[in-house]
Amino acid sequence: MKNDNSVRQPDSELQNYIQQRIIPLYDHFDKAHQRNHVRMVIQQSLELAAQMEVDVDMVYAIAAYHDIGLCEGREHHHEVSARMLLADTALRKWFSESDLQMMAEAVEDHRASSDHAPRSLYGRIVAEADRFIDPDTIIRRTVQYGLEHYPELDKQGHYARTVQHLHEKYGRNGYLRLWFEHSPNAERLERLRQMMEDEVLLRQKFEECFSMEENL
Repeated sequence: MKNDNSVRQPDSELQNYIQQRIIPLYDHFDKAHQRNHVRMVIQQSLELAAQMEVDVDMVYAIAAYHDIGLCEGREHHHEVSARMLLADTALRKWFSESDLQMMAEAVEDHRASSDHAPRSLYGRIVAEADRFIDPDTIIRRTVQYGLEHYPELDKQGHYARTVQHLHEKYGRNGYLRLWFEHSPNAERLERLRQMMEDEVLLRQKFEECFSMEENL
């Protein structure tokens, strides 16, 4: 770990390429995975990388490409994202073939429901950065996803789906794993779990998010 807390910046030409060609792809995804999401993952990845001996250009590109496979659906998006990264010949201006293979593996490994731990430090960085655990944001994104993908549900159905998803992913026995013990996510995850265990508060947060989304 490094003592220098400053966030190192990636190559400017690489940034320009990704900002022009890759980030706009997120405009076509669901509300929980648009530009604000990928920018958050990039920023958090760079902040984590500032504490480690890693290639900041690789970290930046991995974060930028991690969800582009959503263009072919959610179920296998991590695998599609990895293939799309490897297929982007422009990246060979900055990265070797071995770099690209490691980057593709990191993209594949970022998914919270993956059945294996990330294979490299790069995979752990993007996996952790993808897990920005802000209770209000998570509940809002869960409601957004439900409204977009399950329009047949009534309000109570959406509430039941929200509760089920939160416990399956973020509950004390959920499948989400954090990869850095002292990450800010650890404290946030505990706050979210306490909210989930307070049925009155959770229902209140759901009602606020549901009403806001319905009125958009």
